[in-house]
Amino acid sequence: MSSLILSKSWSKYFSILKRICIIMSQEIDISEFQRIDLRVGKIEKAERIPGTKKLLRLEVNLGSEKRQLVAGIAEVYTPEELVGKYIVVVANLKPKIIRGYISQGMLLAADVDGKPVLLTVDKPVPPGTKIR
Repeated sequence: MSSLILSKSWSKYFSILKRICIIMSQEIDISEFQRIDLRVGKIEKAERIPGTKKLLRLEVNLGSEKRQLVAGIAEVYTPEELVGKYIVVVANLKPKIIRGYISQGMLLAADVDGKPVLLTVDKPVPPGTKIR
């Protein structure tokens, strides 16, 4: 009897896991991708957010405007090494308040062993340049 209960539990677990895998691996078409406004930003100012271990407040030049971003990269990057760095920014993300600071976009980073590695451009380009 217990093996029947166990197999029903595993069956339900694998069914849920299968649905999650399908959702996570769904392909999107080009029109969905084009809705994401990716821009090159240049970090002009960076500072730690007091009382946090991971958060930095960044002032980023996007050409026609400057934005404030809150990013969880302080365990890997110091504020000093970020100033002047070119990054890739999701510019049309809804603003979000994080620890009392408004974040007006999101920087992109690869995840290597649980640590962020910033995505950047290989040559300086004007801030605000659209990525396609």
